[in-house]
Amino acid sequence: MKKYLFAISLFVLVLSCNETTKTDKVSGQLISNATELNEAIENAQPGDNIILKNGIWKDVEIKFTGKGTKDNPITIKAETEGEVFIEGISNLAFGGEYLEVSGLHFRNGYSPSENVIAFRLDKNTIANNCKVTNCVIVDFNKLQRDDDDLWVQFYGRHNELSNSYLAGKTNGGPTVRVDLKGVESIKNYHKIINNHFGPRPRKGGARGETIQLGSSFTSMSPSNTTIANNLFEECNGEVEIISSKTNNNIIKNNVFYKSEGSVVTRHGNYVTIDGNYFIGDGVNEQYGGIRIINTGHWVTNNYFFNLKGKSFRSPLAVMNGIPKSPLNRYNQVTDLVVAYNTFVNCSSPWQFGVGTNIAQVDVLPESEIRSARAIRTTVANNVVYNDKGLESIVVENDKADGVTFKNNIVDNQGVKFKDFDGGIIPASLELKKISDNILIPTGLPSDVEPFNGFDFNTIENDLFGNSRKDSKSIGAVVGVDFKNPNILDKSKYGASWYSNEIETVDAVTHTVTKAEDLQPTIDAANNGDIIAIAEGNYAISKSLVITKTLTVKSEGKAQLVFSGEANTPLFSLQPKGKLTVNNLILKGNGSNYAFASLKENMSNHFGLTVSNTEISDFNYVLRAYKQSFSERVTFENTSISNCENGIELSEETNDRGDYNTEYLTISNCNFNNVKQNVVDYYRGGYDESTIGGNLLIANSTFTNCGAKEKNKRLLNHNGIVNVTITNNTFKNNPVQFVSILWGAKNNSASENTVINSGQIKTEENLVMTLMY
Repeated sequence: MKKYLFAISLFVLVLSCNETTKTDKVSGQLISNATELNEAIENAQPGDNIILKNGIWKDVEIKFTGKGTKDNPITIKAETEGEVFIEGISNLAFGGEYLEVSGLHFRNGYSPSENVIAFRLDKNTIANNCKVTNCVIVDFNKLQRDDDDLWVQFYGRHNELSNSYLAGKTNGGPTVRVDLKGVESIKNYHKIINNHFGPRPRKGGARGETIQLGSSFTSMSPSNTTIANNLFEECNGEVEIISSKTNNNIIKNNVFYKSEGSVVTRHGNYVTIDGNYFIGDGVNEQYGGIRIINTGHWVTNNYFFNLKGKSFRSPLAVMNGIPKSPLNRYNQVTDLVVAYNTFVNCSSPWQFGVGTNIAQVDVLPESEIRSARAIRTTVANNVVYNDKGLESIVVENDKADGVTFKNNIVDNQGVKFKDFDGGIIPASLELKKISDNILIPTGLPSDVEPFNGFDFNTIENDLFGNSRKDSKSIGAVVGVDFKNPNILDKSKYGASWYSNEIETVDAVTHTVTKAEDLQPTIDAANNGDIIAIAEGNYAISKSLVITKTLTVKSEGKAQLVFSGEANTPLFSLQPKGKLTVNNLILKGNGSNYAFASLKENMSNHFGLTVSNTEISDFNYVLRAYKQSFSERVTFENTSISNCENGIELSEETNDRGDYNTEYLTISNCNFNNVKQNVVDYYRGGYDESTIGGNLLIANSTFTNCGAKEKNKRLLNHNGIVNVTITNNTFKNNPVQFVSILWGAKNNSASENTVINSGQIKTEENLVMTLMY
């Protein structure tokens, strides 16, 4: 009997397994190629799982259509999360209802359209209630920097990007945009949640936001998008990390870690910015906080730490507006509430009247003058702590006479400040360490109670999610007992299967003794390695191609003599080619170049540092072609002589605020007999929010240079915002001007010696082409 029952049980178990297998096969089709995928999508029913086989899917355009249901969505997922690679010329578009995609890795390619992922197929086929989750997009860039696209573009309503990792966008266009063109896309309630937005390199101009909500021309439309619980790490594309250009958005519980820029209410009204962390390093002045334009925003429960940014990148920057502003400019700030925030060790916590440009009425039309100050604005119940006292807690670029300050507590280490009718109260506080990046001021005076403004009862929780009910706490947190929220635990954000942590590997030194071994050794080296060239003369006839991070150096001044064709470089700096040259002698034939980017298809940045090197007899020392970009170009302790052209970074002439490098540094160098373009660095277009570029020329000598310079300027840096020329000697340079500085910007010259070389002139306001 027992044997009989066992046999029946075994039969039932096998039958059950078979039924499960059959069910899996029906609901989980394993797809091997694009043809099978298209057939599976066409036949998909609610609840079906379309499973992509592990491997590389190249040049695939996925058009995901169908109608799932809330309880039974149609899904496309990887056979193994992270083992399905979308490469080549590929993209993904949704059209339908309740569709989900997960586990895909976009890499080694670019989109054939304006989107990598789009929540619509075309204007008539959009997505609603669709989701991208647990996916990765890295370095999926167009070949040209000015060929703008968007990695994720939202249309429709109730769509979601979640638990994904996106990093490395170098071409123009926001990483993510919410589009509101059409009634079908307003009041959309999209969610951008639990993602890790990894490093976005500096772009060198505008159009480099990480997230953009709408556009100027839909800025009065309600979006109701939520951006919550994301980590923004080194998002440095431009001055705006998040650009909110629509109404009724929520930006909540995000971490902005060492990101050069700010959360900006660029257009649109009624944005809630609550419970976010803005973490700097106490050094970099580009790390920003929140910049406010327009009406009705609430800035509450945010924490600002170690931010050294000022003006546009202040922790709190409230801008002046343009009277009767058009949609694409700057509306006046009104009805703003800034309450229950905490600022610790920030150089310029609160700035008002940011962007005022009344002094530029001579060169700008009246429609561009930002003279409308913030009105009906309340700043209350905030805490500011500084290790070192500041001259001003509130910086008034224009009068803050439309702002009411109430019951704010400041420890300024005894340094006096303007208290705005008692609305800013001095106190002696202590810091309680919660983590390396979270230090909370304690010991607030018990006799200062929170100001109870209109609707302040709607601020129900603090930074850590604790209830404010019946609490009299001021600042971002309630009480004094705090639990570490581990905001930089990267496992809390992004794709579960992907980590951007890179294991540190010691550099390997490769020794080269023959010219013909140079390129093979470069090709075989790994990122970060060192190519050590033995002392001697090396005849080079073809360009050395650099596509990775390398140091090329010599212990004994090896000499590289380049005989390559005219207009070709000794070092070809290609995408991701970041080169350091040290202690070399480089000679050309008068018609070729020492360093140059590619003429086209610079899909990623290059980099160049030259030190302790002698450079002579080239046509160009450095030529950066249009649409190429280096975050840093540095020449130090180097001599440059007998060259037709010097350092050429001036081909971004579209006057849209673009430029070829963020930082150009020349230190302790000698320039002799460089005939033109000695230093040529250009940024065009009147874009007041562009912070760059940055030029430093220090402790250097320029002799007999500029003889062929057509505009009679030795140093050309038209439109560059930050310029420092200091402790240099200019001797016998046949030019009219050594430099023309932009007085209205951060341009300065000091301690220079000028002999028979024209003059250093300052023009307060440069005439620039309007970008808008």
